[in-house]
Order: sequence, then C-alpha cells, then structure tokens
Amino acid sequence: MQRILLMVLQNFWRVPAAWFKLCHYAKNTEKYPEMTKWQHIQYILKMAVTSGNINFECYGVENLPKEDGFLMYGNHQGLFDIVAIGASCPKPLGAVLKKELKGIPFVEQVRLCTNSFCMDREDVRQSMAVINNVIKEVKAGRNYLIFPEGTRSRKGNEMLEFHSGSFKCATKTKCPVVPVAFINSFKVLDEKGCKPVTVQIHYLEPISSEEYEGMNTTELANLVRGKIEAVIKEYAK
Repeated sequence: MQRILLMVLQNFWRVPAAWFKLCHYAKNTEKYPEMTKWQHIQYILKMAVTSGNINFECYGVENLPKEDGFLMYGNHQGLFDIVAIGASCPKPLGAVLKKELKGIPFVEQVRLCTNSFCMDREDVRQSMAVINNVIKEVKAGRNYLIFPEGTRSRKGNEMLEFHSGSFKCATKTKCPVVPVAFINSFKVLDEKGCKPVTVQIHYLEPISSEEYEGMNTTELANLVRGKIEAVIKEYAK
C-alpha cells in the first residue's frame, strides 16, 4: 500500500487527466484503435514504475512474434506482473484475470480497454466459456496473457504447478506460445515499505505450433514451465 501511495503522490498532477482519458476509452472502447488505448495504458503504467522506486529490467522484447495472434504464459508472483507486462510489451494484449478483480477501479477500465476476461476457476462452465472466448480472439489476431498457475505462488521466485487446461487455448489455435518469466515481481507490493527493488521480466523465445505439434496440454504446460523455471534459476538473486 505504501508503494502505491508513493506512485500516486509522485504523479498527483498527472493522475486526474490520465484517469479521465482511461475512463473515456473504457466507455467508448469500440471507437478507438487498440494501439491508441494500449499506449495510454502504457503511459500510466510506466509512470507507476518510474515513480515507485523500482529498478525495472526487461529482456527479450525482440523475441515477441512480429505478427499478432499469440499467447503469453507466465509465472504469477503478484499484481505487479500485469504492470510489468503493460509497461514493457509493445504489442496490445488482453489477459485472463481472476474473478475478484472485476469491478475494481483502474483494473476494470484496463480490462474493458483490452478486452480481457475474468475467470471463476471454481465454475467449470464459466472457465470453459472464457477459454473459448480467448481461442476466438486469438484466431482473430489478438494477443493474450495467461497465468497457468491459476493464482500467485506466494512463494517468492518458486513456482506452483501449471494447470494444463489453460493450454487448450494454444493447442486449439496453433498459435505461437511465448513463455514469460517474472523475477522478484512479488517484492513490489507484497513487501512493506518503499525501499528500492529490482524486478526482471524475460520474454523468452516463442514456441511455434510446429514445435508443440502432437503434444497434449500437460506436455505443453510442462515444456513452458521448464523454460520459465530455467530462467528464474539462472537470474534470481
């Protein structure tokens, strides 16, 4: 909470105009190009990063597919993961979020602008509907971020097991899969105070549909998890 207050106070004079513009985009999302909305979201999130006493290190942006219609799968350490993606990814993308985030100010506006979906993992039918929606959107050329652990690990840089069901989005669309590794992201909002923290995000080389052809969702989940885990072991301090 203290770091969030620091971010707000450092940008106090920018907040009203940025908030008003975001709300306008969210209420009229169909009227504006995705890149226009995404660049404004990035503007806000980059302000948060630069004013929050965060040393933000981003690697591998050049690995992102040049063509849209891909999926990112990342380990989940906390709410800052979304900020890190939004502040560093040059391509617009939506995300699959937990149901508890729906309606929360700012998160809700970003959700509407990015056509993100909230999933109730305790409701199998609703979860399948979200997966089917993501499949439809990816086939239409949009990009999405999914956290296959289902919830943040709460174990620092240690990952939970990946739920294979979320990888149906990849096997059904046969799109490129981009593993994303977050390192020390949990420190931003989980640790008390506002002391300097260093956060890393690594966009790994995409896995093409040819590479995972013939794999089931469990095998693909293990492949992606293994690639992310190797990066965390190499770079985490």
